[in-house]
Amino acid sequence: MLLPDNPVLPGTYPDPSICRVGDEYFLVTSTFEYFPGLPVFRSTDLLHWEQVGHALDRRDQLDLSTVPGSGGLFAPTIRHHDGTFYLVCTLVGGQGRQGNFILTATDATGPWSAPTWLDDAAGIDPSLYFDSGTGRCWYTGTRLSASPDWPEQTEVWLRELDLASLAFVGDEHVIWNGALIGAVWAEGPHIYRRGDHYYLLASEGGTEFNHALSVARASAITGPYAGSPANPVLTHRNMGRRHPISNVGHADLVETADGEWAAVLLASRPYGGYFANLGRETFAVAVEWEDDWPVFAPGVGQLVLGEQPLEPAAAPPSLAWTHVRTGPSFSTGDPATGSVTLVGTTAFAEIGTPAFLGVRQRHMDLVFTATVDSRADDAGLAVRQSESDHILCLVTSGTAVVSAVRAGVPDAVATVAIPPGPVTLELRTSGQDYAFSANGEHVATVDGRFMSSQSAGGFLGVWLGLYAFGGSARFTGISYEGLTRGS
Repeated sequence: MLLPDNPVLPGTYPDPSICRVGDEYFLVTSTFEYFPGLPVFRSTDLLHWEQVGHALDRRDQLDLSTVPGSGGLFAPTIRHHDGTFYLVCTLVGGQGRQGNFILTATDATGPWSAPTWLDDAAGIDPSLYFDSGTGRCWYTGTRLSASPDWPEQTEVWLRELDLASLAFVGDEHVIWNGALIGAVWAEGPHIYRRGDHYYLLASEGGTEFNHALSVARASAITGPYAGSPANPVLTHRNMGRRHPISNVGHADLVETADGEWAAVLLASRPYGGYFANLGRETFAVAVEWEDDWPVFAPGVGQLVLGEQPLEPAAAPPSLAWTHVRTGPSFSTGDPATGSVTLVGTTAFAEIGTPAFLGVRQRHMDLVFTATVDSRADDAGLAVRQSESDHILCLVTSGTAVVSAVRAGVPDAVATVAIPPGPVTLELRTSGQDYAFSANGEHVATVDGRFMSSQSAGGFLGVWLGLYAFGGSARFTGISYEGLTRGS
């Protein structure tokens, strides 16, 4: 199997999980406070992915309305068994119900069920394993160790799940604490069966620079598990912060219809220094087996970047647009058609549902454009990492104003006068420079490094989009054009 053209999903698509049904592959990723949540992708070759829906696209499925930035939907796992898709995930933060839950669907495009909450499932990062030999279903998750030998030591636990009632049965088993002494956050656990062994794939070191993949195996699903002598089996932490790919981990394996193996996993592409504004992205890598152990990126031992082609200047498709949290509807029209009207709700810096529609930043260099006809107090373009770290370019009171919020502290960057009537706003990024113009006149350039998770904290990359507050605004001519570096 050839190494793919990485990343296979550029932009903030972290914690990928994958399953195969016949000749098709299905993949989901984390979405945190964004809604619709948990995008579902389909592929026939592991390289080219089409989004076919969201597992959470109805406000009554769950409540994200009070979830702070980088809270919300963590680390989903998708599996298929006996004609049904199962998706398990964790909801973290906010004042509504939290914890682990299961969604089901007979078609990956939906509709997906309401959540079944697993009240006895502690911790995060749930996964399911369907044992074809016994017909039993097993749930795995990770949590802080009850009796840690070092700070932030975690444990992976396993318990049988009854599919008829979606309730736990039998005893719980702690099966893993990480491959290395002192390693933190053994997370993203998945179990597989190959030959005579059950395999546990997990990551440790935290989902940042020290992220690493480790694997263990056992003759019984409940253990004991012995780690691979090659652990960690894939990491970039030994590459240093100047390497173009970092934060490698949180993988999921899949066997192809031809009997080959591959893995999807997350990684980041820092630029302008150790700053990854595109967030944690989905990569893929070939896997081979030697001595009954998986070898990731055989012969290479690391992820390799591919070429990102130019994208046409067009509005991204409907399923690419999301907003922040669940809350009242604030839009009419469809930005994918190039025209949408927003009616202002919550202020952008508040934990609520602002009138913001955005898409993930997928390129280091790009042009994002929209023409705004505003009757709102403020309306224009927004670049969001969180409610505490973002940039706004807004039309207000006969001016175009660029402002930034860094760690919750606002800063008015620049203002230019504009004539009455519709205004064409443009954002052009060149690396970490975010340059804004109004009707072709440059307003300001802002250094975007503060919006990377390395500076702002949290788990998210950047979203670009449209925003209104204090009235209505109509946006037309919406386009996103990804550029190759230096163009």
